[in-house]
Amino acid sequence: MTRQNEKALLRERAPHQHHRVTYAELFFDLVFVFAITQLSHTMLAHFTPLGVLQTAILFFAVWWVWIYTSWITNWLDPDRTPIRVMLFALMIAGLVLSTSIPKAFDTRGLAFALAFVGMQVGRSVFSALSIPASEPALRMNLWRIAVWMTGSGVFWIAGGLSEGNMRPVLWIAALLIEYAGPAMRFAVPGLGASSTRDWDVEGGHMAERCALFIIIALGESVVVTGATFAETEWNTTTIAAFVVALLGSIAMWWVYFHIGAEAGSEQISHAKDAGRLARLSYTYLHLPIVAGIVVSAVGDELLLAHPQGHADGKAVIGMIGGPLLFLIGTILFKRSIRGHLQLSHLVGIGLLLLLIPFAQHLSPLSLSATTTAVMLIVAVWEAISLRGEAAASA
Repeated sequence: MTRQNEKALLRERAPHQHHRVTYAELFFDLVFVFAITQLSHTMLAHFTPLGVLQTAILFFAVWWVWIYTSWITNWLDPDRTPIRVMLFALMIAGLVLSTSIPKAFDTRGLAFALAFVGMQVGRSVFSALSIPASEPALRMNLWRIAVWMTGSGVFWIAGGLSEGNMRPVLWIAALLIEYAGPAMRFAVPGLGASSTRDWDVEGGHMAERCALFIIIALGESVVVTGATFAETEWNTTTIAAFVVALLGSIAMWWVYFHIGAEAGSEQISHAKDAGRLARLSYTYLHLPIVAGIVVSAVGDELLLAHPQGHADGKAVIGMIGGPLLFLIGTILFKRSIRGHLQLSHLVGIGLLLLLIPFAQHLSPLSLSATTTAVMLIVAVWEAISLRGEAAASA
């Protein structure tokens, strides 16, 4: 590959230019639509403390492989044929990863591990080789990432080969290595550590990519609601449950997208150290947001399947835990870009926590209606308060 061709693989940078998300990236995301579906169904099928832990491990892995790919397509141009081919290869491995999720702690642990390690290491090495010598800081950063991914890969594969309790232990160790990497700036003996200023992230693109993943997760929630409702007997109770579940998804969309997504894009696009902000706001803080939506989707399925009676522990986790995770992630995300904690979100978190002691005395429908009402209060409160701030500053 000539130096001119190498340079052509990089996205062109222009001051305050927002790179659009390409069709190749959207096509790549289809694999993760399926992965999110697999995660929610796996959690529902194994709703025990061990099952929740196992699903959490798989969720952390799925998010990590997606967000790392988003970083790469922030640097390399997906409209170039070599980068498209890389994305398509990652899609194949990603489909193996996704189909392995339900049995990842049973018979398909090695398949899951090999697919994950292949995606992480292979993408990092390919990307490092694709960066021209004229960009030494970025190129060296990708080689550092490849070293970290190789180190964690040993634990992933060892876990895939092991059985019983050793698999989650080894995979948790692998995740700790993976998630420590950006925080440690991928420090490697002899190679030093990266600088976040060298990561040269295009903020608008990163914000849009993560917003689209939120849409993927919310889409799974809507699909679960619709599919479950279609299979139930339609009566006043199930119709009410359907409306409540859908309103909950709408409230989540409103809380995240009404102001937060656009403000995040604007803030990171003009940040002096966009790499540092992207690492915190999008790489780490979007985790609880997406996790909350996935857990809420499980709660919606439980609601539509059994809207009456008393809410059990599973319903409480899904119907309160999901919105709670979502609000915690959202308030931290908005604080990272706006510099303060949203009072509406704090009140919403407090109301959800106060609801926990009374939850099992309520029916699933009443519990879900209450948590949805809390989310709607947060959404309306924030919209009104921000409108007032805008009017005062005008």
